[in-house]
Amino acid sequence: MMKYIQRYIQNDIAESLTPNRVIMLLGARRTGKTELLKNISKSRDENQLFLNGEDITVQDMFLPMTIENYRVTFGDVELLIIDEAQKIPEVGKKLKLLVDNIDGVKVLVTGSSAFDVEYRMGEPLTGRKKTFYLYPFSQLEYTHVENILETKSRLPLRLIYGSYPELYHLENKKQKEAYLYEITKSYLFKDILELDGIKNADKIRNLLRLIAFQIGHEVSLHELAQNLEMHKETIARYLALLSKVFVIYKVDGFSRNLRSEISKKSRWYFYDNGIRNVLINNLNDLEIRDDHGQLWENYLISERIKYQSYRQIYASNFFWRTYQQQEIDWIEERGGRLHAYEIKWNRKKKVKEPAAFRKAYPKSDFHVITTENYLQWIGK
Repeated sequence: MMKYIQRYIQNDIAESLTPNRVIMLLGARRTGKTELLKNISKSRDENQLFLNGEDITVQDMFLPMTIENYRVTFGDVELLIIDEAQKIPEVGKKLKLLVDNIDGVKVLVTGSSAFDVEYRMGEPLTGRKKTFYLYPFSQLEYTHVENILETKSRLPLRLIYGSYPELYHLENKKQKEAYLYEITKSYLFKDILELDGIKNADKIRNLLRLIAFQIGHEVSLHELAQNLEMHKETIARYLALLSKVFVIYKVDGFSRNLRSEISKKSRWYFYDNGIRNVLINNLNDLEIRDDHGQLWENYLISERIKYQSYRQIYASNFFWRTYQQQEIDWIEERGGRLHAYEIKWNRKKKVKEPAAFRKAYPKSDFHVITTENYLQWIGK
C-alpha cells in the first residue's frame, strides 16, 4: 500500500466545511483530488454521502430538481462529497437549491477544469462557495516527508519528470517515463477536447510544443499562428482553454513608468516540468541537456504559483523587459510594493538589478534565486 502524503491544503479545506456552503476543489487530472477527498472523509465523524458525478445513477439522484426530492434524498446527509461534480447537468443550480433548503448540509465537490466547473457551478453559487486549487506535489508538501539532503538530491529528477503524485511512488526512470507519456496521451487533453469540441488533439499538442521551447521568452501569437497555419484568434482561444485546464500559466509583461517597457506580449509556463518535457519528447538526464535554464525557470515559477495559492498570498505576477534588453524574470505586486526576482541556474554568475528598473521603481526590492537559496522561496 502506497504511503499517503498529506496535501498542504487538506486542513484548510476541512476547516472551511461549514453548513450550507459549497467548497470547490479544482485541479488538473491525476493531481490527487480523489485521494484528498477520501482522506478528508476518513477524518470526519458525521453522516456522509460520497458520490461520483460521472455516474449516471448519481446524475439521476438530482432529478427532479425539486426541494421535496432533495429533502428525501439528502435530508439526513451532513457532508455531501461529489467527485467530478461538473458532469452533473446544471450542477450549480442544483447545489444552490440543495444548500439553500437542506439545513446544515456541507458540500465538497471537485472538478478538473476551471472553465467547466466555474461555468456550470460558479455563477449560481455566488456567495455560497469557496474555491481551492490542487496542483502536482509542491515543495511545501515534500518538506514534511523529506529532509533537505533528500530534497536537493531529488531536484534533478523533478526538473525532468515533474511532481505528479504517482511519480513519487514509482521506483525507476522507465516507470516514470511510461507514466508521464500515458497521462499526456490519455488525460492531458481530455477536458479541452470535451469543452470545445476539438476533434484533433494534434493541433493542441503542436501548439504546446512551440510554447515548451519558448519558456522564459515572450510568445508571439502571430508567429504561433504562422507556424501552425491557424488563425491568431484560434491560437488565443486554445491558450485560454489550456490555462483553464491547468496545463499552462500565463504571465504578462509589467509596464507602468517607461515607454520602453514591453507589455503587449506574454510568457507562458507549464504547471509541471514533466508534462513540458514529454511534449518535446526529451526526458534525458540533466547532464546531457542544454536547456537547464528553461527547466529551472519553469520549475521555480510553477512551484511559486503553488506556494502563493497554498499560502494564500495574493499577488499579481509579471515579467519585466525593455526594448533595450534589460529584463527581470518574475515580479510580484503585493502589499502595495513590487518584489523582483531574477532566476539563475548558475549560482556563480553575478547578477545586478537593471538600472532602468531601479530608477523607475526605487521602492521595489530585488532578489536573485539560485540553487543555494531556492527553498526559502518555495518551501518555507
